Amino acid sequence: MKNIHREPLGGGMEIFVSDSYHFSTDTILLADFSKPSGSKKCADLGTGCGTIPLLWLKDNPSCRVSAVEIQPDACALLRDSIAYNHLEERLTALNADLKNLKGTLPFGAFDLVACNPPYKLGGTGIQNPDSAKLIARHETECTLDDVCGAAANLLQFGGRFCICQRPERLADVMESMRKFAVEPKRLRLVQQRKSKAPKLFLLEGRRGGKRGFLDVLPTLFIEDEQGDFSQEMLAIYGNYKTIDKEV
Repeated sequence: MKNIHREPLGGGMEIFVSDSYHFSTDTILLADFSKPSGSKKCADLGTGCGTIPLLWLKDNPSCRVSAVEIQPDACALLRDSIAYNHLEERLTALNADLKNLKGTLPFGAFDLVACNPPYKLGGTGIQNPDSAKLIARHETECTLDDVCGAAANLLQFGGRFCICQRPERLADVMESMRKFAVEPKRLRLVQQRKSKAPKLFLLEGRRGGKRGFLDVLPTLFIEDEQGDFSQEMLAIYGNYKTIDKEV
């Protein structure tokens, strides 16, 4: 791995990242959208270097998190972050395939599952020669059905599943959620600015939820009319050292 270093996440929390494994705006937004309250049992699927679990624990020290990642190098970075931040009792890194979690994590036991999945269908678009980035961006190792099926298996009845994706795949995500008895309940679109079309959506489903009654939240704008970060984005980012406006 090249250029391994620590970056601040605020509140004294730091994360180990590299050129291949790091975090971006969509990861931060999903962590904020999904954040648990109280002593919840949580899982993050395809966690990468573990940004979402670390942000959850920064804001809520009482939750317990299992972070699943198929790539050994990314999992090694997360384990370094766990040790550096003294989170051994609260965060577990699992080098595992989310398609084969039976016997690895207890099914039906989690209050919250999150996933920032690959955005592109396998075999479409320009394929990145970096295998780590290819896995992160294209459905080479898992499909939406794999992700939603894994989340449904882990969640207890009424548990939350939170995901982010590109708007052109909204129907795919909702269809896949319903296939596994996870009902879409809360939706938020993300736009760069008012003059641009949405580039991301955040969606929450409930395991075994009643059909219908989708709550569509106000659009989240990355920038204000002057091209600076919006007040909401500044509040979400808090005291991060470096941030990127592009989602």
